[in-house]
Amino acid sequence: MKNYPWYVWIASVFGLGFIPSGMPGTVSSAFACVISVFVDVPLWAIVAVSLIGVYVTGKSEIYFNKKDPSFLNIDELPGMWLTIYMLPPGFIIPGFFLFRLIDILKPWPVSAMEKLPGGWGIMADDILGGIFGNIILQALNAYFYHSGWIYGLIEGMTK
Repeated sequence: MKNYPWYVWIASVFGLGFIPSGMPGTVSSAFACVISVFVDVPLWAIVAVSLIGVYVTGKSEIYFNKKDPSFLNIDELPGMWLTIYMLPPGFIIPGFFLFRLIDILKPWPVSAMEKLPGGWGIMADDILGGIFGNIILQALNAYFYHSGWIYGLIEGMTK
């Protein structure tokens, strides 16, 4: 990687965003999945990476004088982790595909989040996409496996 400032290095997920694959978001989402295989990422870590991401992507946007360059992909980490948060490990791969689909299609209001200024806009669309992905997977988990927080909510309402 070129001699970029430290914040660009972090915002690009330690250079993964610069891999010439043409798919930096997919590469970083896959990296987040690999981490999830070995570590159950806690909510405080997702929040911490999100806040760090707001800062480093905002500074990187200014450094490159470009709105949301594709190689700034730290936003994929909390988005992916939120998608599979509080789900069994068997949901990692379906979560990966669902999160990528949401991230590519950017349905409303996910697309509206990109309009936020600086690093907030870069991070917010993937965070909201991750929350949507989690709700969808939790609903499937509740329906097919009778578990998860949505199932617990439904069970609580029927008692």
